[in-house]
Amino acid sequence: MKIISPLPKKRGRLEIIPLIDIMFFLLAAFMMVSLQMQHLVSIQASLPTATQAKSTAKPDMANILVTRTGQVALDDRPISFPELQTHIAQKIAANPAYPVYISGQKETPHAAMIYALDFVRRAGAQKVAFAVKVATAAP
Repeated sequence: MKIISPLPKKRGRLEIIPLIDIMFFLLAAFMMVSLQMQHLVSIQASLPTATQAKSTAKPDMANILVTRTGQVALDDRPISFPELQTHIAQKIAANPAYPVYISGQKETPHAAMIYALDFVRRAGAQKVAFAVKVATAAP
């Protein structure tokens, strides 16, 4: 005699979503481990400076030097920041396309360069550039 169970017969079902989650976890773990296995070895490089460079200073532009102590010099003449702003503003009033070049010494802090740039921009200068050579110290 065959006895029939009152419970319905269920077939086994293979859930694939947890398997996909596990595979993504394994892929991410493998990628993270393989990235940490690479050892980046680099050498310190001191780029050479130009020895035959010619000065581009012209009378119709402002050359501002920011020293390592944060002091500014306009055309090799020490000047305060308010005087710098008024001088640049007068030149801009006469010539709106007056170019301004800001240079700094090798040890000049980045904040001092940005502070000088801020005063030049407040004066209304539109053509401002940073010189990329190491300048000599102001007198």
